[in-house]
Parts: sequence; structure tokens; C-alpha cells
Amino acid sequence: MSSWITNGLVWNETAGRLEKKHIRIEDGLIAEIADGAGSRDFGGAPIIDAEDKLVSPGFIDMHVHLRDPGFEHKEDIATGTRSAAKGGFTTIACMPNTRPVTDTPATVTYILDKAAREGCVRVLPYAAITKNELGRELTDFAALKEAGAIGFTDDGVGVQNAQMMKDAMKLAHSLGMPIIAHCEDDSLVDGAWASEGKFVRDNGLKGIPNESEAIHVGRDVLLAEATGVHYHVCHVSTEQSVRLIRLAKSIGVRVTAEVCPHHLVLSDEDIPGMDPNWKMNPPLRTPRDVQAVIEGLEDGTIDMIVTDHAPHSTEEKGRGVELAPFGIVGFETAFPLLYTKFVLTGRWNLGFLLQRMTSDPAKAFGLSTGRLAVGAPADLTIVDLETERSVDPATFLSKSSNTPFGGWKLTGWPVLTIVDGRTVWSEA
Repeated sequence: MSSWITNGLVWNETAGRLEKKHIRIEDGLIAEIADGAGSRDFGGAPIIDAEDKLVSPGFIDMHVHLRDPGFEHKEDIATGTRSAAKGGFTTIACMPNTRPVTDTPATVTYILDKAAREGCVRVLPYAAITKNELGRELTDFAALKEAGAIGFTDDGVGVQNAQMMKDAMKLAHSLGMPIIAHCEDDSLVDGAWASEGKFVRDNGLKGIPNESEAIHVGRDVLLAEATGVHYHVCHVSTEQSVRLIRLAKSIGVRVTAEVCPHHLVLSDEDIPGMDPNWKMNPPLRTPRDVQAVIEGLEDGTIDMIVTDHAPHSTEEKGRGVELAPFGIVGFETAFPLLYTKFVLTGRWNLGFLLQRMTSDPAKAFGLSTGRLAVGAPADLTIVDLETERSVDPATFLSKSSNTPFGGWKLTGWPVLTIVDGRTVWSEA
């Protein structure tokens, strides 16, 4: 049975403007995109009137933490996917630092089965590179791929041993699978939670140097060049990392990269004090690094935007900045934050932001979603580009509310999310 989204504003990349369209959905696919000018008979089919709001391909987030299995007090697949849907995301890729670690086919199957039963968006599980993410022994890549893993990562910790990483890349390449790397040299970060910069100097703290990230990026792009693997760099945050990735791409290394909204809009100089909601990994870097990652995203060195949605309980974050875990939630603030800070200020056009949150991650990971085109999956997000309101963590659908953006006034809020032609979240 057909249904329609009427009177939606769709971004025309060629013309560089929004155009009114009617979109027909049939059997979970986009069946027709019709000119929205003039009147039309929809034949009694069910209609969602977009009322001149943006209709975008559903957002894609290739780096999230659902905390399930093992840490369901922070988040679970049901609450995490609802939070994602409220933020306009229709496809998310979840990290394996669960308990147990997602390092066996059984755990991959658990995630996929629970997502099918209780989730409301597409969930793509990553599996661990090494058993228990300990960096000592590779997991069974072939079996994990067969179970449904989409790539391999020890996110949360960097693979410290270069030979282990090279072996992982060789094996992943032989299976046509990507390696996704959390780049962090542990010997440079012990005992610190904030980046080397003004904040730590002013407060007499030990800082995390930029080299802790960039050393692994440099090592790994050389290993990726040697092995031919698709190598993806997680949450890029430093100017040095951007330089290395740009060089690697210029010589043909198969590398992609991501950046988080908080690393695009905040620096260490914004940290208001010893507030655990500002403790994240990678940490907020210097204003120079912020400018570098923005420019890297703009010139294509960095391919996509991800949230690194990392929920923690109020009790955990309440232990004080030294003991609190790293991480902030990100699903429900990502689009309005970036729309407000970059599109409304004129630095980016709307199409650029949409591309980095939809078609670019889909292209990098070979996904069928992320397109608003006839024949594509009907994964769609409707966004109110006019309404301004304040971020209120009490309204989050996530179990957790650890964010530095509480109280920020933002514009551009998703109001309805569709997956496979079905409404999975609506503000109404």
C-alpha cells in the first residue's frame, strides 16, 4: 500500500536550494518524488503533511554506544534506538566495548536479534579486533562477519601493538572488511582527562597531548598502505591527525575518517570547570585543533560526522571529574547543534551538512541508505528548520543525560523519523 509525504522541502544539490516535493512510499521504498507545485490527487492514500519542513534522508551515525549487553543501566538497545530516532538517525553502528565484549558470533547475534525485537532504527554491530579488547589475540574475523558484524574495532582502547594491528588489517582486507581505529597511545595519557592546553595550564593539571592520537594515526596509515585495508579513523580531534590523514589520502591510502559535533564546536578553553559532563575521549582540544578539524571536514579529509553517543548514569558522572567515565550523549542534539552553529551562520550550506550525515557515511561503508531517490529505502527524517528551543536533558529519550549542551538555544529540530516507510518517532 502506498503512502505519501506531502509538501516537504527537499535539498536540490545541483541547484543548491530547497524545493517542495511530494514523496510516495511503497513497500518500504521511495517509489516516486513528485513536484510539489500545484494541487494533486493522492487517491485516498495515507498522508503525512510535512508542512514545508525539511525532508532529508535519514541520518546515519557510524559510531555509537548502546551499552547492551552488560551496561543496561546506562542505555539499552530499546532506549538507545529511540533516542537515535528522536535525533533523526535511521541507521546507527554500535561499538563492541560491551560486557561481554562483542567478540563472538553469539554476542553479534544477540545485538541483531534484540535490535529486531526492541529497536526502532537500523542497528549495525561492530565486532572487536582482539579478544576482550585486550590487544593480545585476534578474534575470529570470518565467523564474526558471518554473524553480521560490519567491521572490526577495539573502540575505547587503542591497539597498542603495531604487529597486532598489521595482522588485523591483513585479515580484515582478505575478508573485504574495514578496520575502525580508536587512535590512542596509552603511554601518553595516563592520569589525565583533559587536553594539553589553556584549561590544564590554568588549573595545574596533567594534560593529554595531541601526539597520543596522532602517533597511532601515523602508524596505522602506514600499515593500511602496506595491507590495502579500508582503514577508518574514529573521532578525529587534532590538527596533526588531520594532516596525516590528508597526506595519506593524497597518496592513495584507503582511509576514511569521522569527527564528532563536540570537537567541531567546543575547545578546551570552553570547559567551565571540573564538570564531568565536559570529560570525553578524545578530550576537547585547542581552538587551533577545532579549526583544523572543521577545515578537514570541509575539504573532504574527514568524511563524515558521527556522535560517539556515550551514555553514562548520573551516579557515574557524579563521582567527580577524576573518577567519572569519559563520554557524552549525542543523538538528540547533533543536527540542531551543527545546523545552528554552521548553517545558520553561513559557513556551510544545508546540503553540505546533510551530505556529511547521510550519503557520505553510506558511501564510505557501502550502505544502501542515505539517499533520497526512487528505489532507495524509505528512511527519512523531517526537520523543523525554524523553531528555536533550549536543550533540556530532562526530555532526552536516552537513559542518560550527560551533555555539556544543556540550556543551549538551538534551531533545526527533527520532528518525525521514518524507517522502511514506517514512522518510528514523531514529536506530535
